[in-house]
Amino acid sequence: MANYCNSTIKDKDSFGSEPALAQRGEENRESVRNLWSLQAEVRNVLPCTERKVAATGPMDGANQTQVTEFVFLGFSRVLQGQAFVFLAFLVIYLVTLLGNCLILTLIVLDPQLHSPMYFFLGHLSILDMCYSSVTLPKILANLRHQRETISYQECMAQMFFLMTCAGAECALLTIMAFDRYVAICKPLHYTRIMSRGICILLALASWLWGILDSAIHTSLATDVSFCGANQIHHIFCDVPPLLKIACSDTYVNEITLHLASIFMGLSPFVLIIISYLYILLAILRICSNTGRRKAFSTCTSHLVVVTIYFGMANLNYNRPSSGYSLEVDTLVSTLYCILTPMLNPLIYSLRNQDVRGALRRTLRHHEKDNASPRTQPGVD
Repeated sequence: MANYCNSTIKDKDSFGSEPALAQRGEENRESVRNLWSLQAEVRNVLPCTERKVAATGPMDGANQTQVTEFVFLGFSRVLQGQAFVFLAFLVIYLVTLLGNCLILTLIVLDPQLHSPMYFFLGHLSILDMCYSSVTLPKILANLRHQRETISYQECMAQMFFLMTCAGAECALLTIMAFDRYVAICKPLHYTRIMSRGICILLALASWLWGILDSAIHTSLATDVSFCGANQIHHIFCDVPPLLKIACSDTYVNEITLHLASIFMGLSPFVLIIISYLYILLAILRICSNTGRRKAFSTCTSHLVVVTIYFGMANLNYNRPSSGYSLEVDTLVSTLYCILTPMLNPLIYSLRNQDVRGALRRTLRHHEKDNASPRTQPGVD
């Protein structure tokens, strides 16, 4: 018993000795310094645009961070020549607006263009102007001020209107292919099938189709958490780049995106292909070469637009992730959402004889009005 007490006293003495206490105090101070250093690193990593969001669920034990601003990295590697990029995008935007406004003006003024085909072409011109106006003004403003940022609310709004235009254009191009199918394969029933009321309903349905698709994706995107990650490898807000930087579960968003690519992209493209197969068979049954050439000439402009649009859409959304690079993504996005709306009026004005004829008639009528003598008021 005495030996046990003596050993216990020795252990207490060794534990409470000054060297041991000093060593333990130094270890505690080192732990505190490491904790302070870790907290400083966390504060430096998180961007200054974060805001704290209190946890609302019963399983959330800590606060989450939600960004209020996103940073575009699409032009981050363009260190020289940003003024040239700004001028190039400005020219593209102006050409897009002027070209599509010209198409709309000719459709309204020329009575020979008052047909279902050009009624839908007018809606396509409106869509192209909306397409460019959703992305290009923000890109131009960022390049002008050298600040590649967009607020969270602006990003969601941009994504909503961008996907609305994309979905509506897919539906509208399909309707235009159906119009050509009825005109060539069922010419005797064309007036009855493509009546004014039916054309208005089809155009309205294409817009509602795009709005519904966009509303679903945008509402799902607003439920995604980003946990401070605010750098988008893109030049505008779109669903795939946002899902790449999300920190919450995006399974539902990805499944919805894949389903939408089938119903909004693949299905319209298949319907267009089927329509043109019937058109091709009908053209081959025409005996004269002149009749074949005239029938096919009414489809060439639309066929070129469909090829460019769906080809660029496939490159933009179905590109393999293994070959991803920031430069390629910026280039493909520019071709899909910026250059395509500019090319559509050029294609229809250069390859379409009716549009060229309407332009010549409008110019001659304007010259005739200017050349005609005007009587002065008060002169008999």
